[in-house]
Amino acid sequence: MELRINRRALVGLGVAAALTASSFALLRTDTGMASSHREAPAISGDPRNDNTDVYAFVSPDKPDTVTLLANWIPFEEPQGGPNFYFFDTKSRYNIKIDNDGDAKPDITYQWTFRDEDKRGNTTFLYNNGPVTSLNDQNLLFRQRYTLKRITESGTTTLVSNGVVAPSNVGPASMPDYGTLRSQAITNIPGGKTFAGQSDEAFFLDLRVFDLLYGGNLSEVGQDTLKGYNVHTLGLQVAAKDLALKADAKRNPVIGVWSTTDKWGPSGYKQVSRLGEPLVNELVVPAGLKDAFNALPPEKDADVPAVVKRVTDPELARLLESIYGIKAPATPRNDLVQIFLTGIAKGNGPIMADLNSQTLNKDAGKLRPAEMMRLNMSIPPTKDPNRLGVLAGDLQGFPNGRRLSDDVVDIELQAVAGAAVSGKLIPALTDKVDQNDKPFGTTFPYIPLPSNVAVNQR
Repeated sequence: MELRINRRALVGLGVAAALTASSFALLRTDTGMASSHREAPAISGDPRNDNTDVYAFVSPDKPDTVTLLANWIPFEEPQGGPNFYFFDTKSRYNIKIDNDGDAKPDITYQWTFRDEDKRGNTTFLYNNGPVTSLNDQNLLFRQRYTLKRITESGTTTLVSNGVVAPSNVGPASMPDYGTLRSQAITNIPGGKTFAGQSDEAFFLDLRVFDLLYGGNLSEVGQDTLKGYNVHTLGLQVAAKDLALKADAKRNPVIGVWSTTDKWGPSGYKQVSRLGEPLVNELVVPAGLKDAFNALPPEKDADVPAVVKRVTDPELARLLESIYGIKAPATPRNDLVQIFLTGIAKGNGPIMADLNSQTLNKDAGKLRPAEMMRLNMSIPPTKDPNRLGVLAGDLQGFPNGRRLSDDVVDIELQAVAGAAVSGKLIPALTDKVDQNDKPFGTTFPYIPLPSNVAVNQR
């Protein structure tokens, strides 16, 4: 596949706009439907179902495979016992793949969980001695899971009795947490899976919500997620197992998103949806946040306000009113291309073949929808650049998302007008350029969870 992108196009590819919707005919929702880092009113009270981030990238050490990671439960304080963190046993956790461009899931990987609680009325402790293995009798609370692969042709159980890596209680309780992590990695046909606690790998300064970094960019430079943990579900699977017609060479582009379905009086209902990072937090108005997360991607194009929020993003207007950075002229058709159709020559102003499903030779008619899109044919970058495609690193965001991609800086620059002007604004940055912990070199790559209090001195 030919990948020729000029400088102006590279800048444009780094844009992150977000979608919202105001058509209540399509956005009716029940209480509790929301998603991501506390960005919606309902989900802030239901963290176990709160999906915080999705990552999708060609595995750096196994380039014939793709790694998919999805995180839940934001702001896990490591010392948050005695009832530490765990998945909801009344929910289904999903990573979904669209490989033909119709915005409907062609493949769903689905986890369900069950508790194994031996504490009873005898103790309040999570463990009553050092835990040296996942099956250690000293571990009094553990979770087990079932993982299924669901396609149009049927459902296959990949794992029937997997064990979740426990919360990292501390060095006395878990003197070698790395061993527990390793034991929680389970082989599946053609790949691996993992479920358990991890470091919160998203690095940024969350003071963006204080009038965009204090109204004068004075509130930057602090990784406000440092020290917190999350719960991760991960997959490493052969690219062919994700591709349309199992042919990753002819059909290399996939769309990826995650959801949580929670059980209630009327059955399972979607309570989270997450594709691209920072979708709901920075653009969707508070009154519509819960509703947006109940909407499946296939419905996005039916809601006029969805397209409007892409072509006229609120964040650009806020940057103009607070910092005097003139908002680019609308409509922002480049953002429609990036977030609703993927990037390919002929479907928008960015003249590059990157990650639209129209690049799949066997794809049908494209259905515009918000999701993370990954071109699996682009090999891993030897020295990844944190600015991804914006800096000419075509394997980076927004072509999927790696753990090291600095999505906040990429998004701020592009929304401020870099996609139109081709020029960056050096001062417009949160000054948090990397995670506080290094990433691993093998699956699941995300760092081990912290066992030290966030407010340590």
